[in-house]
Amino acid sequence: MPLDHRLSAEHEELRRTVEAFAHDVVAPKIGEFYEQHAFPYDIVRQMGEMGLFGLPFPEEYGGMGGDYLALGLALEELARVDSSVAITLEAGVSLGAMPVHRFGTEEQKRQWLPRLCSGELLGAFGLTEPECGSDAGGTRTTAVRDEQTGEWVVNGTKCFITNSGTDITGLVTVTAVTGRKPDGSPAISTLIVPSGTPGFTVAAPYSKVGWNASDTRELSFADVRVPAENLLGEEGRGYAQFLRILDEGRIAIAALATGLAQGCVDESVAYAKSRTAFGRPIGANQALQFKLADMEMRAHTARLAWRDAASRLVAGEPFKKEAALAKLYTSEIAVTNAREATQIHGGYGFMNEFPVARMWRDSKILEIGEGTSEVQRMLIARELGLPD
Repeated sequence: MPLDHRLSAEHEELRRTVEAFAHDVVAPKIGEFYEQHAFPYDIVRQMGEMGLFGLPFPEEYGGMGGDYLALGLALEELARVDSSVAITLEAGVSLGAMPVHRFGTEEQKRQWLPRLCSGELLGAFGLTEPECGSDAGGTRTTAVRDEQTGEWVVNGTKCFITNSGTDITGLVTVTAVTGRKPDGSPAISTLIVPSGTPGFTVAAPYSKVGWNASDTRELSFADVRVPAENLLGEEGRGYAQFLRILDEGRIAIAALATGLAQGCVDESVAYAKSRTAFGRPIGANQALQFKLADMEMRAHTARLAWRDAASRLVAGEPFKKEAALAKLYTSEIAVTNAREATQIHGGYGFMNEFPVARMWRDSKILEIGEGTSEVQRMLIARELGLPD
C-alpha cells in the first residue's frame, strides 16, 4: 500500500486555525511592528490564548497534549506570513519550555510549565557564547557551588538569545561549566536562571538584518546566585541535554523555513497574476511560470522533509539524521525562494512594505541559527558512518 502523508483530522483543523490567525491577525499588523523593531505583545498574547505555546506538552502541565508535528504545522503557517512571530513561538517552545519538560524535576515542571504553556511567560535558551558559536562544547560560562549556602554562582556571557529580554520573559536555561571530567574535559551542566535575578543583566536588543519583530539580546552573568534546586537534569549532563534539544529544534526550524519558502510562493503567485507588463499579466510569461514551478517544488519537498523527521520523533524512532537533513534543505531553499520572490517583484521586492522584502531579510539566519549548514553536513556525514 502507498504511504499516506495526509494529516489527521485534528492536525488539519489545527493547521487551518493557525492559517486563519496568521492571515487575519498577524498579516495586517506585523509590518508596522517589523519597521519599528517592536515586539508584538498582543499577537503573542493571542497565540498563548490559542494554546500554541502549549502544543507539544501534556495537559497535566497546562499543555494541549499534542506533539512536535502539531508544533511544526503551527510554525509553518505562521512563517508563511511572518518569521518574527514564528521564531518567537519556536524559541518559546522548543528552546524555552522543552528543556524543563524533558529534563526538569516534577517540582520544576509544575513551577514553570503552566505559565510557559499559556504564553503568560516566555523561556529562553542560553547556549551560544561570543567566542564559541557552533562549538557549544567550548562553553566558558561557569557555575561554582558555594559550599556554605549550596547555591550556584554563575559568571559568563551568552549572545544571540531569543526571547531573553521581553517584559514576559520568565527564565533562561543556561549552560555552564560546573567542573571537570576524569579526562580533563569540561563538565557542562544546565541551570534555570529566573529573570530579574541579581547580577543577571540583559543588554539592549540587537540591531538585526531580519527577525526585527522578535527579541534577541546578549546576556551577562556576574556572580549570579541561583538555588541548588535550579540545576536542570543531572550535573555534568548539560551538553548532552542541549544536543537533544537542538536535534528537536532543527525540526521546528525546518518547519519555519518551509513556511517562509511557501510564503514566497504565495506572494509571488498573487503578484504574477495582478501585475501587468506589455499588456498582459507577467504570470503569462513562461520564464516566470517555470521559476514559480521550481519555487513550489522546493517548498513541497521541504514540507515532506520536516514532516518525515517530525513523524520519526513522534513515533520514538531515531531522527537525528532526518532532522539535520530537513534543517539543511529547508533553510537553503528558503533563501533561494526568497531571492527568487524578490526578483519576481522587481523594484517592489526591494520595498519593506511588501512581505517578500521581509522574507528575503529573514531567510538568511535560517542557514545559521540552531546549527549552521556546515554543522548539519557534519552531522549527516557522521550519521553515514564516515570517519571523523
